[in-house]
Amino acid sequence: MSEPLFLKPVFHEKIWGGRKLQTAFGYDIPDGDIGECWAISGHPHGRSQVENGEFAGQYLDDLWNDHKELFGDPKGKVFPLLTKILDAEASLSVQVHPDNEYAEKHEHELGKTECWYIIDAEPGSYLIYGHNAKTKAELDKMIESGDWDDLLRKVPVKTGDFFYVPSGTVHALNKGIMALETQQSSDTTYRLYDYDRIQASTGKKRELHIKQSEDTIMVPHKDPELNIIKRDEGKNQFTTYVQPPMSPYFAVYRWQIQEPAVFNHEIGKYTLISVIDGNGLLTVDGNDYKLAKGQHLIIPATVSKWTIDGQLDIIASESGEE
Repeated sequence: MSEPLFLKPVFHEKIWGGRKLQTAFGYDIPDGDIGECWAISGHPHGRSQVENGEFAGQYLDDLWNDHKELFGDPKGKVFPLLTKILDAEASLSVQVHPDNEYAEKHEHELGKTECWYIIDAEPGSYLIYGHNAKTKAELDKMIESGDWDDLLRKVPVKTGDFFYVPSGTVHALNKGIMALETQQSSDTTYRLYDYDRIQASTGKKRELHIKQSEDTIMVPHKDPELNIIKRDEGKNQFTTYVQPPMSPYFAVYRWQIQEPAVFNHEIGKYTLISVIDGNGLLTVDGNDYKLAKGQHLIIPATVSKWTIDGQLDIIASESGEE
């Protein structure tokens, strides 16, 4: 099998969502405040479906179980990554995610280390990224007293920024940000603070997870030391944001394509691709596939070489796990 797997996104309504996934990407989204596009997912809460070729109509998690050769015969029980596009029309809750050990024990799924490429940020936008408590006792005290202004770190953000968010990191996207998120395939989120918002469907505040948050927050906070690598090849630019061993669960890249680019790839590795802007052509084994903004696909592990041509901005990723 030597053809790419183009995938159909799944959309989720969120209290903080809006309509930009339609206006910015042309997606046919459901009514309501749509906050998340689950673009490449084998998670049961939003399963991607193949749109083309031999496996058209099949779900990604089923392919993972039934056709291991497409993914290099991996050992993991579940497809390990999840790619999303997030539209924060309002601020997300301040939250934290557990590591693998805590998530397996308490939630029976993977932990959740993630990262964001900022597709768009309105002027003055910021993230919640980390906290100012020096000890666990200080953290617990500040949470109990609701001293959010002193506890939470606000970090300015602009279009084109990248943030790595390991499990245990207090974080939140805030109003006016659209981001592509690459993460472990997990839907476990512990809400630490939610601005006392009322959920329209219930008339009540959303559930918080204070104990789980206090159990899993990294204290003191430490920013990861990224080694972002950029290289130019002719008119094309390739950026590596994170990769193992610093980022154990995934590598994430940006490909800015202006002229034909040939990719020679190790057999046994598969690549996730999200087109965040532009149009172009993907060629695999002499067959051409159109690429356009908003498309998401997987180059399976059975493919060792492909070419991309056009005017394209792409975020790509690979699993760090076998």
